[in-house]
Amino acid sequence: MSDNKNLKPGWKVWRFDQIAINVNVRIDNPSESGMEHYVGLEHLDADSLKIRRWGTPDDVEATKLMFKKGDIIFARRRAYQRKLGVAEFDGICSAHAMVLRAKPEVVLPEFLPFFMQSNLFMNRAVEISVGSLSPTINWKTMAAQEFALPSMDEQISLATAFSSIDELLHELDSAQRELAIAERSAIQSVLGEDDKWLMATMKSVVKSIEAGKSPKASSLPAEPHELGVLKVSAVGSQGYCPEENKALLNPNDFIPEATVEIGDFLVTRANAQPQGVARTCIVESTPNNLMLCDKTWRLRFTADAPPKQFILAWTKLPKFRSYIEALCSGTEAKNISQEKFLAAPMVHLDKGQQEDIGRAMEEIERAKKALEKRRGAVLSFKRSFLNKAFGED
Repeated sequence: MSDNKNLKPGWKVWRFDQIAINVNVRIDNPSESGMEHYVGLEHLDADSLKIRRWGTPDDVEATKLMFKKGDIIFARRRAYQRKLGVAEFDGICSAHAMVLRAKPEVVLPEFLPFFMQSNLFMNRAVEISVGSLSPTINWKTMAAQEFALPSMDEQISLATAFSSIDELLHELDSAQRELAIAERSAIQSVLGEDDKWLMATMKSVVKSIEAGKSPKASSLPAEPHELGVLKVSAVGSQGYCPEENKALLNPNDFIPEATVEIGDFLVTRANAQPQGVARTCIVESTPNNLMLCDKTWRLRFTADAPPKQFILAWTKLPKFRSYIEALCSGTEAKNISQEKFLAAPMVHLDKGQQEDIGRAMEEIERAKKALEKRRGAVLSFKRSFLNKAFGED
């Protein structure tokens, strides 16, 4: 249990309950919590402390946990997924998480999340998990675990280094978002002034629309060996999020023809807000155990349609979005029919514009891949540095 073998100078062994507080403030009625944010396990990304996605308390029922800005939300269920995030706002989270708060007399609050990302901590978390289908950590066992931590001065030094690496990762994420804006600007440049655009409709480029199904499912994401169905939130504002799924209760409900595949162009037909209707993405990578939900469409395009990347960018431009949001219907949730979607505006490209758009898309795609490669290298360095710092290299 203890990490006191070959202890480094200045390091000291502590029980985890001496390192962190388990904040167990339970919220029985999420919709009446007064909070704006709900963070589920599906909203936490592996190996990232940044929480980029969230829902609302109205999305969920049953007891949840309250957290405050600065708290660590750690997925105690299926710990091998390596999910934890640092809250940048107050809110409620899944009861399958632990809300942890550093004890500053022992550990620097800025240091603790990085320590928890190390193999030393994560491997221990997996070891003490119990249960076969959804292994889970209980606080009593976690509290008794012993870990060696460096002196406060060394914690400050390490936290500064780790934070610098994370800042670089955040800058690369920002660069990816800026590239998406540049993509739309490039399209606008090729098309020229919008009063000179030759307009058609989405029907002119869409060959077929396939809707998914939503069988009964659990509240937890599917494991690799399980079959799952996408949530509508899988088509996110930043692209495709395969983590946004639910495991099927009955595997026989899985529809093979509705399996999500690389290259699919997905569209949401319904969402809580108009801004989430007709949200689009292209699937660049995905596990093969997920199917479309009934609130998501898969589009197939005609042979002479513009590149999918162009259509994706077009669906984010004001001319398209204003049409969609004006025609959304529904009271509790907003949606759009296939008929109205196919009548949405789509610019017609002449041969020269098609060629110019194609070249612009190729250049942007190369830039995207270069950014992704650099981000992967930085993330690999961070993992190596983390594990070396804690003697797990």
